[in-house]
Amino acid sequence: MRFASLGSGSRGNATLVEAGSTLVMIDCGFSCRETERRLNRLGRTAADLSALLVTHEHGDHVRGVPLLARKYDLPVWITRGTQRILRDSELPRLQYFDGHAEFSIDALRVRPFTVPHDAQEPCQFVFEYQARRLGVLTDAGRVTPHIIECLDACDALLLECNHDADMLATGPYSASLKQRVGGPWGHLSNAQAGSLLSQLDYSRLQHLVAAHLSDKNNRAELAQAVLARVLDCETSWIGVAGQEAGLDWRSIV
Repeated sequence: MRFASLGSGSRGNATLVEAGSTLVMIDCGFSCRETERRLNRLGRTAADLSALLVTHEHGDHVRGVPLLARKYDLPVWITRGTQRILRDSELPRLQYFDGHAEFSIDALRVRPFTVPHDAQEPCQFVFEYQARRLGVLTDAGRVTPHIIECLDACDALLLECNHDADMLATGPYSASLKQRVGGPWGHLSNAQAGSLLSQLDYSRLQHLVAAHLSDKNNRAELAQAVLARVLDCETSWIGVAGQEAGLDWRSIV
């Protein structure tokens, strides 16, 4: 199994997970043309996709889903709560999932889990293939026991480090937006991500990638430093999924 990011942040998100002949994309927050361009950068095309998975309905995660799904006749896995409030819900091959029930896409096992975020029915995922586990967590306002249980003992983690608390407090956002981002239904700070990591069994961890970094309220080196302190590793070992460059393929062996 391997994974990559087309880009991660408030201007668009999309993550690839590949297992054998199965290739899924988590969210698609870019235009169809931009998604195709970024896929090509990673050596793939939209025609290679087996399915789209949707975490929640915010535009930076679903902006490109309807057009990409229609153009390439892709099945879209989505919760009923998310689908109900999508502005463009005419999707060709809807597949509903329950945030508390695992399902499969070909040989790839998908374990969704619910998260606290200001959306209708937001979920994140753990993927399993040949006894390897990849955990993906972005867009969560706080750490919960359920999140800890779901992400425990993963072989790779893509983990939200949205903001540095001090940068958010002194940054350019309005007071209401600061409250939303830093609140219990917003996004994880670097410190919250570090706290989550410290509560996990990370003995099997081959890859740790910081994701969904704010370009106004965070810096990659700050997120890396917090996570590296928990693992007692070099900061350079912590990957970063950027807004423009995304993340190149990481293999889980």
